Formats: sequence, structure tokens, C-alpha cells
Amino acid sequence: MSQGRPTNPLFLDPEKMPVLASYDDYQGAQFAVDKLSDNKFPVQGVAIIGVDLKMIETVLGRMSWGRAAGGGLLAGAWFGLLLGIFVSFFAVHDGWNPWMLIGLGLLYGAGFGIIFGLVSHAITGGKRDFVSRSQIQAARYDVHVTAETIAQARTILGIAGTWPPPADAAAQPSGTTPPPTSPPPTS
Repeated sequence: MSQGRPTNPLFLDPEKMPVLASYDDYQGAQFAVDKLSDNKFPVQGVAIIGVDLKMIETVLGRMSWGRAAGGGLLAGAWFGLLLGIFVSFFAVHDGWNPWMLIGLGLLYGAGFGIIFGLVSHAITGGKRDFVSRSQIQAARYDVHVTAETIAQARTILGIAGTWPPPADAAAQPSGTTPPPTSPPPTS
């Protein structure tokens, strides 16, 4: 469909671009792209794709009425502080002290935050009585580049021309050593 026109990397499907290298962590993939960028490689045609994603939820503790009120207090106080600062810029009047407006914003924000936190906790009805943190992790991170630039990228990163292996070589007999998951370090 390109009919002689150069393809715009912004409209390419990154998953259809060839894999330049795979890394066990995001920092390795980011370092490779940074190295390409430092060597004036056209990075607008590069994509980092996380493969085999999994979501990890770490439970931090029990959600109690006190914790709900405390979380609401902090969120409301922060919002009230910002609102008080904003109002103090525009409410220039003889009897209004800007610090008083900021303090009132903080106080009212904290009060409404506590109420909102408690009402939100009551609405859940005990269905989620814990606090947690979620993150998404990938088993590996593949760096994809356009087919036109893969040779240049391999040269910059010091990767042999046979990496990555062809797709049909992925089904290796058991007992063979798989190829490395990252390019060799360059000195």
C-alpha cells in the first residue's frame, strides 16, 4: 500500500516491526533506545513493547474508618490548599487577608475530605476493606525498529546480524541453549 512513498513510523503497527533486541527489564530497553538516540538514530521509528504482562497487586493494609478519614483529610486538605491559593490571587479586597483565604481553603478542604472519605468507605459496604497498590510488569521488553533501519540499529548497539533469530527458529529442540535475551555490553 505504500506505492513508493516512504512509510511514516507514526502510523506503523509496532508489533509488525522487527525485534531489534529483548531485555529482561525496562531500564535495559530504555538504555538501548537512549544509546540509539545519542548516535543520531531516527528514534521516531522505535517502540518498546512489554511482553507477557502481569498485574501485581500488593496489599498494604486494612481499610478502616480512621484510614478512610485520614486519606480523605489529606486529599481534601491538598485540594483546599490549592483552591485557597487560587482564590487569594483574585480576591484582593480591603478586608481579606490572602493567608486567611489559604487557611480557610485548607480547613474547609480537610473537613469536606474527611466527610467524602467516610461516605466513600461506607458506600463500599465492606466489599473491599483493604488498601493496595497495583503495578503492571512484563516478562521481557522488546525493542522494535523499522525494517529499513534495523541494520543501522544493530551496528550502533553492537548486535550481530543474526540477532534476533528468525521466527521459525524460535521452536528449538529441548536441551539447546536459547539465544541471549539482551545484546552484549559494549565498552
